[in-house]
Amino acid sequence: MTKKTDINYGPLSGLIGKWTGNNGLDIAPEPDGSEENPFYETIVFEAAGNAKNAETQILAVVRYHQVVSRKKDDEIFHDETGYWMWDAQEKVVMHSLVIPRGVCLLAGSKYIPENDPSGVVSLNVTAKLGDSDWGILQSPFMRDNARTIEFQHNITISGNKLSYSETTTLEIYGKIFEHTDKNELTLHA
Repeated sequence: MTKKTDINYGPLSGLIGKWTGNNGLDIAPEPDGSEENPFYETIVFEAAGNAKNAETQILAVVRYHQVVSRKKDDEIFHDETGYWMWDAQEKVVMHSLVIPRGVCLLAGSKYIPENDPSGVVSLNVTAKLGDSDWGILQSPFMRDNARTIEFQHNITISGNKLSYSETTTLEIYGKIFEHTDKNELTLHA
């Protein structure tokens, strides 16, 4: 068995650790428009080892847990678990996630390394409803009342700083809405 420290996590290696940030902004749909929610959060990424698929594909796996709280009342309004995976042979990054609202998805893309000598890493993945490669699955209630039709997640890691923007396109309240979240987090030793 390979030790977790001997695994090539590729562009995911910079994720591993505990990250916190308190300058987040969530723009969420409401029946009469949108609502802005400033938030703080913690994301813990853990090296989870390799996963072998069909005896040929080797994925380096990073497991994570994200907890997001509103600044105005300290209430947790988003709790997410999932995995980031790296397929070194195919140069593909994958992100699978589950939120306790009856929604899960698998987003992915080819990884294109930055030509930045400072070591900046950018991870950009997408998923779409009905896509045969990177798809979205949701409960009947969510499909009928708050259907997720597209997902985009962009992360930039530079040293001990991680910034992200995430857009979930929803069909909700009789309209199409781009639910967005963004934040900058700091790595803690």
